[in-house]
Amino acid sequence: MSASVLLTGATGFVGKPVLHALLARGCRVVAGVRGANAAVDDRAERFAIDGLHGQTAWQTGLRDVQVVIHSAARVHVMNDQESDPLAAFREVNVEGTLNLARQAAAAGVKRFVFISSIKVNGEGTQAGQPYRADDTPAPVDAYGISKMEAEQGLQCLARETGMEVVIIRPVLVYGPGVKANFQSMIRWLDKGVPLPFGAIDNRRSLVALGNLVDLILACMTHPAAANQVFLVSDGEDLSTTGLLHRVAKALGKPARLLPLPGRLIEFAAKLLGKGALAQRLCGSLQVDIEKTRTLLSWTPPVSVDDALSQTARFYKENPKK
Repeated sequence: MSASVLLTGATGFVGKPVLHALLARGCRVVAGVRGANAAVDDRAERFAIDGLHGQTAWQTGLRDVQVVIHSAARVHVMNDQESDPLAAFREVNVEGTLNLARQAAAAGVKRFVFISSIKVNGEGTQAGQPYRADDTPAPVDAYGISKMEAEQGLQCLARETGMEVVIIRPVLVYGPGVKANFQSMIRWLDKGVPLPFGAIDNRRSLVALGNLVDLILACMTHPAAANQVFLVSDGEDLSTTGLLHRVAKALGKPARLLPLPGRLIEFAAKLLGKGALAQRLCGSLQVDIEKTRTLLSWTPPVSVDDALSQTARFYKENPKK
């Protein structure tokens, strides 16, 4: 592989390992970063922007580029303090994305790979009824709506210009350096904190960082990926209880889990204003990746247990990160 690639979000949780994987494969990489002081691998060409919005000038960074991988975004946050969250998400995730895509098409870019979100499909599934890539979108929150609108704009642009667009909708991504709720879960288990999740019979799809990176690279060049939407996961769905046991095993610690009923946890969480978090812990969200497997002849290369071991090892070696 020797493509010339513009990668946005090159210092992020997903972007950084994508950058390293591209460099390892001999690609020329233009690393789109916010601010002139962002640390980037010296083998990449730094392209600093003032922010991702509808007026960002990308022309210099797009020179001689064949593929754009767009992983930068305003990400979903709990307890968003914006007075108008949807407007804030649209400015970055819709206007910023489509501005970049229009300039990419004008510069002759052949393929635009967009990292979207499973939130375009919705917030949860019923048992045995996983989301599929070609389901009608049903986003609930402002972040999911912004990602759906970006997808729709990109698909229109592809039809108008001939630039190929590939959309990837990951589920929850975990791996070395993971933050937010997944990091908190690791910390609780490592400290031996008793957790009330010993009897949660849900099913959730997750995706290891290594598996997502592998699929992104496959979507750069695979002929069958053009103008398609793909869901991605590890191919093994876990209950919250099962996940906690396996994370604890990766840490070399016992899982101290109390068998409280899921409905009781959800009721208590709603009283405390934590209903959304309880839904993630007790509800199901499954995806069917058969289209991804079949169309791209793709199999997740990293097992759940290997990915959890890598995640736990990083946590132990970087306790303050």
